[in-house]
Amino acid sequence: MISDQGNRSDATAATEQAVSAGPGAALPPTGFQVQIDPHCTVSDDRRHIVGGSPLRLLNLSEVAGGLLDADGRLMVSNRLTSQLARKLLDAGVGHPRPMFGPSETDITVVVPVRNNQSGIDRLLPRLTGHRVVIVDDGSTAPVRAPGATVLRTERSEGPAAARNRGAALAETELLAFLDSDVVPEHDWLTKLVGHFSDPKVALVAPRIVALEPGGGATSRYEALCSSLDMGRREGPIAPRSRIPYVPSAAMVVRRSCFEGFDETMEVAEDVDLCWRLHENGWSLRYDPIATVAHDHRSRLSKSLDRKRYYGTGAALLSGRHPGLGAPLALTVPMAAAMAALVTGTAWGVLAALVVFGVIGGRLHRRVSPMPDAARMAAKLTAQSVGFGLLQSASALCRHYWPLSFLLALVSKRFRNLLLAVAVGEAAYEWVRLELLNPEPGARVGWWRFIALKRLDDLAYGTGLWQGALAGRSADALYPRISNSVTTESRPSATRSGVG
Repeated sequence: MISDQGNRSDATAATEQAVSAGPGAALPPTGFQVQIDPHCTVSDDRRHIVGGSPLRLLNLSEVAGGLLDADGRLMVSNRLTSQLARKLLDAGVGHPRPMFGPSETDITVVVPVRNNQSGIDRLLPRLTGHRVVIVDDGSTAPVRAPGATVLRTERSEGPAAARNRGAALAETELLAFLDSDVVPEHDWLTKLVGHFSDPKVALVAPRIVALEPGGGATSRYEALCSSLDMGRREGPIAPRSRIPYVPSAAMVVRRSCFEGFDETMEVAEDVDLCWRLHENGWSLRYDPIATVAHDHRSRLSKSLDRKRYYGTGAALLSGRHPGLGAPLALTVPMAAAMAALVTGTAWGVLAALVVFGVIGGRLHRRVSPMPDAARMAAKLTAQSVGFGLLQSASALCRHYWPLSFLLALVSKRFRNLLLAVAVGEAAYEWVRLELLNPEPGARVGWWRFIALKRLDDLAYGTGLWQGALAGRSADALYPRISNSVTTESRPSATRSGVG
């Protein structure tokens, strides 16, 4: 670890200079470290790495492979190691392990609020010592926030405008956005700011967990399946990946990269911000080592209405980012296989198996440089097929449920298939999120989980179609079919608030 203040100051100055040059010229500074993701498969000579999201094969030169230690760790010490670090990070197979970063005094915390004085009273004690700007977005009674700067608008302009108004008042290097219904752990910023020693990083977000994980079935389900919780695994944030976005309920942004939330969007403005930063070449990181607790909705009607509201944002995103928020993203062969399986016939199953064989052959050719190519190809084929099945099953029950319902009315074969898919996909999610969950917490139970999962999907799908009809555009409903042989590491439909 670098503890010398002179080194820290030099590194900070180098980072600021690299940021001003833009993300394309940014390389991690001396002392920065990168750790290969433990979920990756690495060859013995460390020259071939399979992993990331979307899944990819990274081939390194003999020299580059030799720079990684036996545990898959790389220390940046010169331009060559810095370039390799950037390559590992951009490929999604390496995670940053920064040794220094900006001071917490370089952060302004911006909190938009409307009619939630109790939330502000609960939040402010956790922000002692920080510059805090509270933006009162037209509350019925003016918000009181001792020790913080308070900006007030007489009428509500929306959370996006409130955040922008607070950000415009800041002069610090970093902006931390928090909603008024969250409670951060005391050192959440300390755990996150080191990421900004990488001059290409524009945004970092913590994990958002439940403030009260117990309570009724709805509260326990939200603790497991909240759209705000992006899971226990760290990783880069990018559209069409395992972590497609992070919510603005808690995030830290580099002010020089921040172009503002889109004030015309009443929902999904946080997703839009993430995707705009990514399109501009910046890196975004999700680090669950830092946590912020959110006061989830405990009433089923309010929870489902919120999911419906999230669904309406897909239409807004599809107009701004065509194809990035597609409800279904499959390769051409996988789409053909899924279409064959939906027929529910023996011939359909046989055709799908043939396509799976073709996919396996293509993957084998891609991983042929690896010493154990056959075993690796078989593993990747199984993963690809599994992800394709899960994503298609989720789409039938979530995004396209109105079409699935109509088809089930006229076809007994499809009705039986849909029933099996609806139970099977939800049961898989229950096993993954509750039964195999290493974190202790209140249990929902399999039958309650399955019922709540299906209601959750019906609510989101309703919002999706509502948004498409209101915008008079079906773009948000179109699947994305590509020629790539790789697949997403996890179907985004399982947890994403945008699809």
